[in-house]
Amino acid sequence: QVHLVESGGGLVQAGASLRLSCAASGSTFSIYDMGWVRQAPGKEREFVSAISSGGGSIYDSDSVKGRFTISRDNAKNTVYLQMNSLKPEDTAVYYCAASLGVGVPTQPYEYNFWGQGTQVTVSS
Repeated sequence: QVHLVESGGGLVQAGASLRLSCAASGSTFSIYDMGWVRQAPGKEREFVSAISSGGGSIYDSDSVKGRFTISRDNAKNTVYLQMNSLKPEDTAVYYCAASLGVGVPTQPYEYNFWGQGTQVTVSS
């Protein structure tokens, strides 16, 4: 079982950038497909981005395409989410998640393991 810890959230103004990190421990990180999922107040969890175990396949939601970039460093057991041109509607708790299923998950329910989340707040 993998343990995930997110960091890097904060309060920023619209147009700013943030980089989220997710450090994994307790299992072999490189076998997991990884993703970022966010949840805004009063809303369902929403898929943001995902990356395959080896990093060769990446999927982004339409709402973040061109602004957010997911990456991973398997030597450091870490996955990142670089967020540029942030908008107020990006405000949410961002969760790192891991999957051992078939194919890279693009739906929140497909992930097996979750971090505790990090808050991102974008002011207008």
